[in-house]
Amino acid sequence: MATPHKEGPAASTAQAAHPGLTAGLLGLAKNLLGLIISRIELASLEMSEIGANLLRFAVIFVLAAVGLWFAIAFWSVLIVMLAWDAWGWKILALLGAFFTAATVGLVWYARSVLQQGKLSLPQTMTELRKDRDALL
Repeated sequence: MATPHKEGPAASTAQAAHPGLTAGLLGLAKNLLGLIISRIELASLEMSEIGANLLRFAVIFVLAAVGLWFAIAFWSVLIVMLAWDAWGWKILALLGAFFTAATVGLVWYARSVLQQGKLSLPQTMTELRKDRDALL
C-alpha cells in the first residue's frame, strides 16, 4: 500500500529550494576557502621576500659597522697624533663633531631605506583591503 503524500505547489517548492540553498552555501564556503588560501599563499610569498631583504640588510649593516669602527679607530688615532702638537684638545672636539654628523647621516639613510617599504607586505595588504571592501 502506498503512503499518502501531500503533493502540492508548496511541497515541491520547499524540496527544490533545499538543494539549491545547500549547493549555494557549499559553493560560497568553497570560494571563501579558496580566497583565504590564495591570500595566505600571497602573504607567505611576500614574507619570504621580506626575510631575504631583511637578512641581506642585516648582514650588510653588520659588515659596514665593523668596517666603520676599524676605519674610525685607525684614522682617529692618526689624526690625533699628527695634530696634537698644533691643536691639542681641539682636535678631539673636531673629530667628535665630525663623527656625530656622520652618525646622523647614516641614521637618516637607514630610515629612508626602511621607509621605501621593502619590509612591508604591499600586495597582500592591497588584496586584503579589496576583500574587505567586497565583503562589506
